[in-house]
Amino acid sequence: MAMTSSPPPASATEANRHGIAALQAGDAAAAASHFTAAIAGDPHSGALQRNLASAWRALGDGDRELAALDAALAIDRRDLMAWIRKGERHEARGEKGAALAAWSAAIALGGQMGPVPPPLEALLAHGQAFVTGATDTMYAAASDAFGAIRGELSEAETRRGDAFIAGALGRRRIYQNECAGIYYPFLPADEFFDRDHFAWLTEIETQTSAIRAELQALLADPGEALRPYVRMEAGTPASIWSDLDNRLDWGACFLWEYGEPNQPVLDRCPATAAALAAIPGARIPGRAPSAFFSMLKPRTRIPPHTGVTNTRAIVHLPLIVPPGCGFRVGGETRIWEEGRAFAFDDTIEHEAWNDSDDLRAVLIFDVWNPHLSARERDLLVRYFASADASGYAVPR
Repeated sequence: MAMTSSPPPASATEANRHGIAALQAGDAAAAASHFTAAIAGDPHSGALQRNLASAWRALGDGDRELAALDAALAIDRRDLMAWIRKGERHEARGEKGAALAAWSAAIALGGQMGPVPPPLEALLAHGQAFVTGATDTMYAAASDAFGAIRGELSEAETRRGDAFIAGALGRRRIYQNECAGIYYPFLPADEFFDRDHFAWLTEIETQTSAIRAELQALLADPGEALRPYVRMEAGTPASIWSDLDNRLDWGACFLWEYGEPNQPVLDRCPATAAALAAIPGARIPGRAPSAFFSMLKPRTRIPPHTGVTNTRAIVHLPLIVPPGCGFRVGGETRIWEEGRAFAFDDTIEHEAWNDSDDLRAVLIFDVWNPHLSARERDLLVRYFASADASGYAVPR
């Protein structure tokens, strides 16, 4: 049988009524006395503690006001009004850290309420402004401190440091790996890989003009080489991919697919084929490499999504990039620059868009995740070979 709480003693109810009347009449001292008596009769009421805090506020006794608010929160840590009043008092006393903690708690609780009651809107808006001002000040100070050593750091150290400061102060989200397939544990979950991991990037960048020319010739007469990138199996429920399913809004011309060469396309793109052959990429029968020209039509967006495995890095070599195109991985957004390649972890949420009136084209291919050692790469090749030999490998 469910138990119900007993109503507060009549003396507590009566004392609270007298306290409210005294507070309304401007007699804060009498109100404090009545509320103290009410709490003695009902010590588990957070509302009574808040009423007492209001009396102490009227008397200008900040220490006792805060003590009553802390007592209310000791009864219920979700007491939104108690947090608001704590934020106000600490702010008024210049206790910045305590005010930031109280206002942050109040804003978090307010965000869980759905529609915020109108009387609280202005209070929470003030709290949000306080938190924003505080974190802006802290961010500027931390950035200045970081700036003193920025020139001594590598690209990866700089990006991690920037992300740490922004994440610690709530200015950006830190994304984690989400693998739809194979997850290799304990690899760094970085959004973009440091260029220093890929000594060959500069070499393939020098081939941009030749690769772009081959793509343009291919697109002039693609035949069956150009196909929708998204091709969902019949009966697949509606998803984020439905709008792109079997449409050339996001089209692809594959040179390699799951470790198999698309020889007709390779034959038509010899410079691209040679550039890819010179890269120390992953070779996993039936799985890697994959390489393709990715075409995004005007006014087309690829929705936020994650990839299959963190054992690889995905490389983009931008070939045709009109203004209005962008690419986000986790909390970092980049604008493609024609001829400037980069590598990223596609198991971290990413998205792309072409808001221009022209076609966007990128050469995309996969290589090993640079944080894997040579022995770990060999282990993965042996793992997939053994899975295939067992007969139980799931078809791709």
